[in-house]
Amino acid sequence: MAYETTNPSTGERVETFPMHTPAEVESALATADALFHSDWCQGDIEPRLTVLTRLSELMIERSTELAGLMSLEMGKLTSEAEDEVKLCAGIAAYYAENAADLLKPQPCETDMGEAWVEHRPVGVLMAVEPWNFPIYQLIRVIGPAIAVGNPVLFKHAGIVPQCAAAFEALVRDAGAPEGACTNLFISSDTVSELIGDPRIQGVALTGSEGAGSVVGARASEMLKKSTLELGGSDVFVVLDDADIEKAAKEGASARLSNAGQACTAAKRFIVQAAVADAFTEAFTREIKGYVLGDPTDPATTLAPMSSQSAVDDLAEQVAKAVDQGATLLFGGKPADRPGFFFEAGVLTDITPDNPVYAQELFGPVAQLYVVADDDAVVALANDSPYGLGGSIYSGDTDRARKLASRIETGMVFINTPTSSRPELPFGGIKRSGYGRELGSLGIMEFVNKKLVVIAS
Repeated sequence: MAYETTNPSTGERVETFPMHTPAEVESALATADALFHSDWCQGDIEPRLTVLTRLSELMIERSTELAGLMSLEMGKLTSEAEDEVKLCAGIAAYYAENAADLLKPQPCETDMGEAWVEHRPVGVLMAVEPWNFPIYQLIRVIGPAIAVGNPVLFKHAGIVPQCAAAFEALVRDAGAPEGACTNLFISSDTVSELIGDPRIQGVALTGSEGAGSVVGARASEMLKKSTLELGGSDVFVVLDDADIEKAAKEGASARLSNAGQACTAAKRFIVQAAVADAFTEAFTREIKGYVLGDPTDPATTLAPMSSQSAVDDLAEQVAKAVDQGATLLFGGKPADRPGFFFEAGVLTDITPDNPVYAQELFGPVAQLYVVADDDAVVALANDSPYGLGGSIYSGDTDRARKLASRIETGMVFINTPTSSRPELPFGGIKRSGYGRELGSLGIMEFVNKKLVVIAS
């Protein structure tokens, strides 16, 4: 595969990068493995937490540079890129401040005597990460890994090589030793080879279902733990007692932020019939108010998509949906301008036999469904191969709470779009993957929960 920077605003190739050689990959793995067996990983946690503290500071200091790289390589709005950097700095700070407590030994009651569970590192991790949140996807794995003492080799997406290199430099400049965090420009075949190496002891992937199936199967074959954060077709539920203007405004943002290219973006809007007309009118007005343009221009509110293939794939999905009976209310097609721009749109009249019914639309096109009551909301929400996140808007939080418990998904947010915070566990079920990142749950995914007993 190629590693190259292409500006989504213009479609012009900016720079290409060579792949790492087999010798360089072996050297990186050997260095990481040696570090794992050193006192830096096996000893006191404080030096590692100091690195995380400095990493958080460096992200803020270099936020302009990092945001610029994200806008250049995958088309993210400058404001959204700056928000991503702040979130990443917060994640590093969260683990710097809380990891020592989260990882402290836990006593076990037993008649044998004294017993406790220690939380120890397991070894070198292999991380495979996507382009849509170039820094955030990395810190979710690497932040807790540093705290625990697990070195990480990572393969980033081919379209964000400069973001990948910049993150590796951040960790190094924060004081981490060589081998703690290593960026590799490698192929999928090399990833598979690395997973098979006994020095790799865990695998984390965020990406497509196809990539997750391959990586998950390879890790399982080698009897190694993996975490997978895959696709999503999150619901955005609007009940008949919701604040319609608030739901429409926040629903449009939840669908169109990051040009709709987020696994947790609102994708299936499920609206109760009593408020369907009012919501559709308000939602349409909000979406049509978004402005396509250069992501570095403050006037732009809808960024380009990440690549020409992303544009082509979404256009094909929309065309097939319409061919099978769906109604495209407006937009929903490539924009007639240079670059990878796509007009936001809304699909309705989608039946279960329409191919888009069970698909993820990874771009600025919403699916709108109208249902009768709360039971119909749950039935439609759960009739999906995905289960990552979702939102419920209602004036009655007790009613929304009951619905949230019935919806089959990893995360539900009431009266706010799906979001991410350092302290909140992130992850899904079904074909959206398994395992959790962030919070107290995320740091425990790759630890050796070692039991120690002293007989009385």
